[in-house]
Amino acid sequence: MSDAHEELRKSVRRFLENVSPSAEVRRLAETDEGYDPAVWRRLAGELGLVGLIVPERFGGAGAGTAELAVVMQEMGRALLCAPYLSSAVLAVAALLESGDEAACAEFLPSIADGTTIATLAVAENGSADVRDLSGVRTEARPAGAGHGLHGTKTWVTDGHTAHLVLTVARTGDGVSLFAVDAGADGLTREPLPALDATRKLARLSFDGTPARLIGAPGEAGPGLERALDLAAVALAAEQTGGAQRCLDLSVEYAGTRVQFGRPIGAFQAVKHKCAELLLEVESARAAVEDAARLWSEDPRDSAEAGLAASTARAYCSDTYTHAAAETVQIHGGIGFTWEHDAHLYLRRARSSALLLGSTSWHLERIAATIGLAPAADAVA
Repeated sequence: MSDAHEELRKSVRRFLENVSPSAEVRRLAETDEGYDPAVWRRLAGELGLVGLIVPERFGGAGAGTAELAVVMQEMGRALLCAPYLSSAVLAVAALLESGDEAACAEFLPSIADGTTIATLAVAENGSADVRDLSGVRTEARPAGAGHGLHGTKTWVTDGHTAHLVLTVARTGDGVSLFAVDAGADGLTREPLPALDATRKLARLSFDGTPARLIGAPGEAGPGLERALDLAAVALAAEQTGGAQRCLDLSVEYAGTRVQFGRPIGAFQAVKHKCAELLLEVESARAAVEDAARLWSEDPRDSAEAGLAASTARAYCSDTYTHAAAETVQIHGGIGFTWEHDAHLYLRRARSSALLLGSTSWHLERIAATIGLAPAADAVA
């Protein structure tokens, strides 16, 4: 990471320390929207972060994956409640990878300036995994000059508040991508109860809902896989930031909590826990930085970049979950209470481990890529 990256990190951290303290995270988690529109406008305008990876020709900053990883680590550390992953990462990546210049020119400028919140709807009930495009059953049927969507999507991040829903559906040609306006006829949006209240999920039902085709019909699969991989790197960075915060909380508490006349950090069992977490967090950061580097250098080398994305996601998921659980243990009784922040990180860790492909899915992909297992059909 360069000096510029470090300055970016410091700037984002200062901003998030002011707008996303623990009390605000808890307040926003209880709201229906799940984010503060004023903070979102500042993220887009004052900091230019919402359009971070949007090319300059579409009104964005034109930054790369390395910069995105820095920002996502800080957002994970602060447990920021905002539709950043869904709009600034997933939706932007899906549009850019669609190859549809007209759609990018139409949608990306308003996404970059924060006036349009977008999301990507992929998963469905009955799918083996949220990354399993072969499990897509939502249909796009010809309707007038366009298409009408029929089906249901679930686990859609910020799907209940998004203005634009990029939806994966099947045409006669195969898997395709469609743009759906939030106010379109036949679209029903239902918030879902979630373990992690800081990241809102929704179920979307389509009943002949008018939709615009993005890109070529039946050819969305490869682009979606690349977009999901890029988002996986971003999510791994967010997990690393959360794990680092758990380590910081644990070390701070171990140095101040006194038992038997000594700080508990002086006891070997606690020392070992903290040392183990340090090793895991630093390894997670290395995995993220390696994946970000590969994506910045050659994002279309699907084999190597995809392998790095899955490696980072699998390792960072386990690291974050372990770090959050150990934070609860190191804090003892207070760590189990609702008043302490440890449970917020544990819930985020458990929930994030299932987003954009479970750890099992990514491990199977790694095994297939390096020749240890037969490749599963990820795209049909």
